[in-house]
Amino acid sequence: MPPCSGIGAKKPEGDLMSLRHYETMVIVKPTLTDEEKEAIIENIKKVISDFKGEVVAVDNIGVRELAYPIEKFERGHYYIIYYKAPAEAVIELERQLRYNEEVLRFMTVKYETKKDIKRWEEMAKNV
Repeated sequence: MPPCSGIGAKKPEGDLMSLRHYETMVIVKPTLTDEEKEAIIENIKKVISDFKGEVVAVDNIGVRELAYPIEKFERGHYYIIYYKAPAEAVIELERQLRYNEEVLRFMTVKYETKKDIKRWEEMAKNV
C-alpha cells in the first residue's frame, strides 16, 4: 500500500526552498522623493535576497493615472519587480508592503507553467 500524502505527511526538503518565478507590481505615492521611492525598491530587493531569492529585473513604469482614487491620490508611481524566490519570501514581502504607508497598492503573480515561465523570462529580459 503506498504511503498517504494526507495529514502528517512530510514534504520533500527541496520543495520548501525551490525558487519560483514571481512578478510583483507596486504602486507608491507620487508625492515621494526619488530617494524615498528608491528606498522602497531596495527594501523589496533586500527581502527577496534575504530568503535566497534573485531579483531579475525592476521595471520603473512611472507615474500613471489610477482607475479610481486611493487615499485621495488620483495618480501613482508604478514599479514591476521580476524575481525568483521561495514562497516564504513572498509572504514576508507582502507582509512588509501591507504595513508600508507609502505603498498604495501591490499585487503578486506567480508563474507556474512552462508557457508562463517563458513569457515571464521574455518580459524580464525586455526591461
